[in-house]
Amino acid sequence: MHELSVCLALMQQVESIAAQHGARRVETISLRIGPLSGIEPALLEHAFPLAATGTVADGARLAIEQSEIVVRCTECGACSTVAPNRLVCGECGDFRTRLESGDEMLLASLELADIQANAAAAEAGASPAQAEPG
Repeated sequence: MHELSVCLALMQQVESIAAQHGARRVETISLRIGPLSGIEPALLEHAFPLAATGTVADGARLAIEQSEIVVRCTECGACSTVAPNRLVCGECGDFRTRLESGDEMLLASLELADIQANAAAAEAGASPAQAEPG
């Protein structure tokens, strides 16, 4: 199950972002996953608690949003939302299209908690009152 290795890599990224913002905890991790990404959301959700154990994301909620498959026609230039098994232009029906989205796994957002204002402000070069997480 490669979803576990994907989760472990995700945890490295999450830990790095949390450290940059002085967060001791992550409450929510939001991902956007395309149907052509090769990632099974159900398996990712199953692997997530294992990968998050002992990290700042231990106990965090994983929110997964499925993205749509969008192609751009190389003939007419139109963008179309298509089905995974039918990557043709929705306007002219041509098969010569380029994938615009649908094969990605993106870290869309993190909800951080227990942020150390002084650490975040020092890193941002601002006073504690000016520091903003995110």
